[in-house]
Amino acid sequence: MRLVIVAVGQRVPDWAQTAWDDYAKRFPHELKVELKAIKTEPRGSKTVEQLYAAERKRIEEAIPKGARIVALDERGTSMRTTALADRLKEWQLGGTDVALVIGGPDGLDPEFRQAAHERIRLSDLTLPHAMVRVLLIEQLYRAWSVNANHPYHRE
Repeated sequence: MRLVIVAVGQRVPDWAQTAWDDYAKRFPHELKVELKAIKTEPRGSKTVEQLYAAERKRIEEAIPKGARIVALDERGTSMRTTALADRLKEWQLGGTDVALVIGGPDGLDPEFRQAAHERIRLSDLTLPHAMVRVLLIEQLYRAWSVNANHPYHRE
C-alpha cells in the first residue's frame, strides 16, 4: 500500500524539503509514502473556475488508479492522532493506495472536494503549503507509530 501525497505547488523552502525527506525515510518498507508535486496554474487573468479546472486535471492525473481519495479541507473532519491511526489501519487493511490531496492557493475544486472519499482537516489555522506537507507526513508517521507501538508517539 502507498500513501501518495498530491500537493499543488512545486517549490518549498529547503527546511520543508529536509523535514519531508527525514519523515519519508522513517516509514517501513510495507508502507510507502510518495510525494507528487503538481504545478500551480499561473493566476494571470483566469477565473477561479478556470484555475480549479486546470489544477484538478493535473491532480487527477497524479492520483493512482483505484486509489482512495482523501481531500485536505478546512471544512473536513477534525481528528485526533489516535483517530488518524485508526483510519491508517483501515486504509492498510483495505489494501488500496490512498491519495491525500493538498490544494493550491485557492484550495481544491469544490466538485473534486465533494467527490473525495473523505475530507479531513489538519488544523483550524490557515497554514502555509510547505508547512502542511510537513505536518501531514509527520502526523502520518505518528499514526503509524501508534499502530506499531513505536516509542515515537507518547500519550
